[in-house]
This record gives sequence, C-alpha cells and structure tokens, in this order.
Amino acid sequence: MTTELSRRWRPRSLMQLVLLAFLVVMLPIAVLMFQAGQALSELSSLADQSARQAVEETRRARMLSSLALQMERSARQYAVIEEEGLRDIYNQKAQQFGELLAQHEPLMHDNPDFQSLVERYRQLKVLPEMPVANMDAFLQRFSGFGAESDAVRDDTNQLIDDRIARIREQANAVKTRLWMQTAALVSASLMLMLFFTWLITRPIRQLERRIFGLGSGDQAETTKRIQGPAELVQLGDRLNWLANRLSELEAQKQQFLRHMSHELKTPLASIREGTSLLSDGVAGELNERQDEIVQLIDENGQELQTLIEQLLDYNLLQNSQRMKVSRFDVATVIQEVLAKHRLALDNKGMQVSSPHHPLEWQADRERTARILDNLISNAIAYGEDGGRLTIRLDHQRDWLALEVANSGEPIASVDREHLFEAFYQGSTKRKGPLKGSGVGLSVAADCARLQHGQLALVDDAELPVCFRLTLPWAARGSDRGNDASTAEKVVLADDARKETWSLK
Repeated sequence: MTTELSRRWRPRSLMQLVLLAFLVVMLPIAVLMFQAGQALSELSSLADQSARQAVEETRRARMLSSLALQMERSARQYAVIEEEGLRDIYNQKAQQFGELLAQHEPLMHDNPDFQSLVERYRQLKVLPEMPVANMDAFLQRFSGFGAESDAVRDDTNQLIDDRIARIREQANAVKTRLWMQTAALVSASLMLMLFFTWLITRPIRQLERRIFGLGSGDQAETTKRIQGPAELVQLGDRLNWLANRLSELEAQKQQFLRHMSHELKTPLASIREGTSLLSDGVAGELNERQDEIVQLIDENGQELQTLIEQLLDYNLLQNSQRMKVSRFDVATVIQEVLAKHRLALDNKGMQVSSPHHPLEWQADRERTARILDNLISNAIAYGEDGGRLTIRLDHQRDWLALEVANSGEPIASVDREHLFEAFYQGSTKRKGPLKGSGVGLSVAADCARLQHGQLALVDDAELPVCFRLTLPWAARGSDRGNDASTAEKVVLADDARKETWSLK
C-alpha cells in the first residue's frame, strides 16, 4: 500500500522531478522574501508616520512657546498703550494657542506640565476690558506661563525620543525575527535540496551498481527494478535486457568453446595416432624424407593439442571461480612444470636457471602450476634459440614473489597494456610454425587474480622479458568465489610493496 501511494505522487519523468525540486526548494525562500518584504514595509510605514508626527509635534510645541511669549507681550503693550487693536491681536494669539493645545492634548493629556499649562491658559484666555490701573493682577498671571510652555516643549521632545527608541527596539525585534526565519527557512531549503538530491541520485546509483553488476557478472544486481523517474526506470529495463542478452551470449560462447574443443580433439587424436603408427613402421618402413614429414605432422599436432588445452583451460577458468587451497613446496612445482617442457627446452637450446631450495607456501597449487606452465611456454615460444630462462623465488611475510625471465626480443610498449587480454596477439613473432591462441597470459593473469594476487610484466636488469607473480598466503578453507573488490585492493597493496622487494 505504501509503495503504491508513494508511486502516485512521484513525478513520472526526470524533468518533472527536477522542476518540482526547484519549486519546492524555492518555496521557503519565497516565503522568507515575502515576510521580509512585509516586515520592511511595516517598518518603513511606521518610520514615515513617526517622522511626520515628530515634525508636527515638535513644530506645535515650539509654536506654543512662541505664542506664549507673544500673548504676554501683547497684554503688556495693551496695558501700556490701551489700544483696542492690541487687544484683538491678543485674542487672536490666544485663540491660536487654544487650538494648538487642543491638537496637542491627545499626545500629552496625562502630562502634569501640560495640564498646568491648560489651566494657566484658561485664566489668560480672554484679555479683560478694564482700566490699565486694574491690569496688574491679570499681568501677574503671566508669571511662569513661558516656563510652562517650555516645559511642555521639552516633554514633547522627550516623548518623541521615547517613540524613536520604541521604533528602534521594534526594528531590532523584526531583524531578530527575520534572522530566525532566515535560519529556519534556509535550513528547510537545504533539507529539501538534500531530499530531492537523494531522489535524483538514488536511481543513478542503482544504475551504477547495475552497470558494475554487468561488468562483474553479478546477476543479483540486474534483477532489482529501478525506482525513480520513468526515463531512469526505462534505462534500468534496458540494462536488464542487456544483462540477459550478455548472459545468453556468454552461455553460447562457453558452449561453442566446449563443443569446438571436443570436436577438434577427436580428429586430432586420430591424426596423432596415425602419425605414431607411421613412425613405428606399422605401415612399412619410411625413408628419411617421409619420416621428416611424419615428425612435422606430429609436432604440429602436438602444438595444436596444446592450443586446444589452453582454450579448455580458459573456458574452465571462466566457469570455475573457486580456490582449492593447499600447502605445497613451490620449488617442487617449478621442477615438475620444467620437466613437462624439458624436451622443448632442449630443442630450443635454452639454459635454465631455477631454484631448488624448498619453500613451503599455501595457495591453489593447480592454478599456480598453470601460471608457471603458461609463463614457461611463453618463454619457449618467444625466447631466442640458445638463450636463457631464469626462474627466481622469494617471499616477504605473507607474500610470495616468483619471477620468470628469458632472453629474446623485448615486448613492445604498445603491447604492454593489452598483454593480459584474452585472444590478443602482440606484434612479436612467435617462434615455430603454428601461431598461438593469445589466451595463455590471460589464463595466467586470471589464475593470479583468483588467488588475490597479481601477474605483471616488470623491468629486469639482466634479461629483457620478465614476468613477476605475487601471491598472498591463503587461509585454509577459503574455497570462496573471487571478490572483485578484494582482489583489486590486494593488487593495489602489492603495487605498494613490490618496490621494496629484493628478489634473489
């Protein structure tokens, strides 16, 4: 049920997923920008309104102080001159003063200085009509009127300062809130980015594992269905089809090698049996020329049998990936392999130098012998007539190093990279009438890798061609399949160690 529900909301294509990711990731940022705009607009409006009010209130407070002085001056002039026009001027100034007080009352209605000023204004609101001699009592009321106006002005300025301080505190609070919202929304955007990155990269990693499974032959990786956008799911299906097709082709190749090897060995056995009968004189004595031809046929038949056996070894190695660990004497194995090639070495006239001191080692004896057999066969096939074949042996802790070197033409640099590829034919000419199959060194390298070792072509100070085999000490009961990653790590470790080895 969960899988079905999750599939419903998932985008059907990679483009839809990317667009959805951009939209969802940008959503918190858009919210942040909207909230920041709202907060800035609110602060801007408040600051503008406060500035206008401050200017108006400051102007009004200053006018109150100015009108208070003008009212007192007009009253005193009227008391001296007794001109009716001065009385009208006084009444006009008093009316303006009253209007300003009414406008100022909402701001300072609870202020004691303002209340005192209002009370004083009520006493001075109307200039009385009386003789000048009786004006002294009225003029005495102006005592402190200007001071009270100045006090109201100072209190107004203080209120404006307090309001500005509150606006500043509010701005700081808005800034703090915006920082917190920024941290929260940016964190949410990062989390969403990581989530959508995982959604996009997960099927890509699955495809990567699928491709690696195709290369390493791991069928388990090719059976899991890719989960993600339709394009990547379709690509995963194509990889499944490719894996099945490769499996079919691999099975056909192995079947072809088995049938071909079997079909070739049957008539070859009859040919060699016939040449043996002719050489034994069963069909009559042969003259010297006829005997040379029979020997040539028998030698080429034997060479062809060797090539067929190499193909069989290659096919067997592809099917069998398990080690058979045992303890054996490496020097004895070397002598056994040399004994198989003794006749070919004598015909080649090669001088052989090999170790005879015993060295116990634990590995796959059969595959180690097969590596040596292929290296010695390669030295015989490509080495110079009357040349040298040297086998060296040494070990360091848990590693065995074995070198097979021979005189002859050096291997070209263009062939070194492809030397251990199956069926690769190098530029060096093979000695003898029959061309090789190109699988000998490939089989040897695979046998080394299956034992978590390495076979490499190295430079040698004495001979132009030198192959070095490095094998680790294998644990008992390690009849396990080859782990590609482990083998790769062992090869890298061996590359780091081989520079310090001193082979005897």
